[in-house]
Amino acid sequence: MDLLRHLMIAFLLSQAVLWGGVIGYMAVEGWDFFKALYMTVISITTVGYGEVFGLSKGGRIFTIFLIMTSFGVLFYIATAFTQALIAGQIKAFFGRQKLERALRRLKGHFILCGFGRIGSVVAKELAKEGVPFLVIERDPAVAKEAEEAGYLCVEGDATVDEILRRAGIERARGIVATVSSDADNLYITLSARQLNPDLFILTRADSPDAERNLLAAGANKVVSPYFIGALRMANALLRPHVVDFIELAVHRRHLELQMEEVRVEDDAYFAGRPLRECGLRERFGVIVVAVKKASGEAFFNPSPETTIERGDVLIVLGEGKGLKELEETVKFRGERP
Repeated sequence: MDLLRHLMIAFLLSQAVLWGGVIGYMAVEGWDFFKALYMTVISITTVGYGEVFGLSKGGRIFTIFLIMTSFGVLFYIATAFTQALIAGQIKAFFGRQKLERALRRLKGHFILCGFGRIGSVVAKELAKEGVPFLVIERDPAVAKEAEEAGYLCVEGDATVDEILRRAGIERARGIVATVSSDADNLYITLSARQLNPDLFILTRADSPDAERNLLAAGANKVVSPYFIGALRMANALLRPHVVDFIELAVHRRHLELQMEEVRVEDDAYFAGRPLRECGLRERFGVIVVAVKKASGEAFFNPSPETTIERGDVLIVLGEGKGLKELEETVKFRGERP
């Protein structure tokens, strides 16, 4: 039984005692409404005025009954509030303990700072892919929304080092700063880079100046939602079929066609071989759209003679089954599987 229901029952009981007393005195003593109301109030509040108006034997019996009933209602109200308070404290205590245990177990996760319009979409996509992450949100109401959505959430300010440490930033794979303030995103970037020099940092920027500052502060990637949104709208006008195709591949609205990135691990079979010898199209039914070298150099529509080296990232397009097999193969160490 929740607190709101307890409050409603307490209100109804108190009203029943009050108006029951008024009606009872009017019936037993034959008083007018004001006398009956006054006597009822001083009886149930036990102010100690005594019999302001003369009472008959029946009136005194009714007064005893009224006082006993009012004490019973008062006891119920006090008990209900105490139970609700204790239950809430116990629930909050065990909730905090459960959260702390979950935080200690996290490793190789992403930290999502902010659960607004952008952060909530990022969280949904990460959850869809089964990627471990947690949310840091300073607004208690918004933090509750994240928890109700089933996400692990730390309520606090992501610009505070202690909150980042609590979120396990030393063990994290990356951090995503999506709060609406460029200044806060800059501070988060500086703190995150200091706490974990190897962390991948993706942050939001609302202006070109902020983008430059965030990159200088240590961000690996900076995204401007307004610029990307405007560019996508322009492309939807100029190249609608291209935009539809990219959405089809990237957002996976149809599982038969996906675009994915695959990293070639050290000593994998493909390492040190040209694309021509890898036979990716024949074996897995995928198309290599681009190859990004460990140095950062990218080759779009690479030639068959392009050598695949350890640490390279392949941007490939194909069906889900073939992509999964390819991901397993590039991790295989030794001879061709």
